[in-house]
Amino acid sequence: MDTSKHDFSTLFEQLGMPSDSVSIESFIAQHSPLPPEIALQDAPFWSESQSHFLEEGLEDDSDWAEIIDELDALMRH
Repeated sequence: MDTSKHDFSTLFEQLGMPSDSVSIESFIAQHSPLPPEIALQDAPFWSESQSHFLEEGLEDDSDWAEIIDELDALMRH
């Protein structure tokens, strides 16, 4: 079992997206702010598999949940 602490770079890698800091900052800027009535995993910019990964990570309170929550908070501003 992978018990390493995940960061935005590893989360974006897991989602199959560019994971360098410039790409991550650009993604967040492009898609923020996310309206409060839309759950992060339900946002229209995710693919079905990305949405499923995010939803599962949160529902299972996996080791990904903390960084997914951090991304959600950033996407709300």
